Amino acid sequence: MKFQPDRSDAQTISGYGPGWIGIDGERLTASVVVGSRGQRQPWNCTRFEDLTPEHFAQLAELDTELIVFGSGARNRFPPPAWLQPLMARRIGLETMDTQAACRTYNILAGEGRNVVAALLLETTP
Repeated sequence: MKFQPDRSDAQTISGYGPGWIGIDGERLTASVVVGSRGQRQPWNCTRFEDLTPEHFAQLAELDTELIVFGSGARNRFPPPAWLQPLMARRIGLETMDTQAACRTYNILAGEGRNVVAALLLETTP
């Protein structure tokens, strides 16, 4: 039996570390929203405490079945009321620290799922 490496047309998170995320070999140093269907846009926040309901309303406008929310260096949950726009569109949200979100996004995108990762890269003031 011959094995072939899995190939995916989805954007892949190729690495991460303190203050950066690599997407398809490009090193990003700011929070980002990346999707398996080619979406990539800045996510204007640098600390979990700076998130607002508008950040999650922005995510609800994306054409996706699931959002993997990377909440920074540790796992933190947004207030449930902020998720109402996502629930109204029947978009799932999974919350985890940003490193776990990167790994989870890659697995789901590699399976061909329509998934978006909203990745918070925290910077010190």
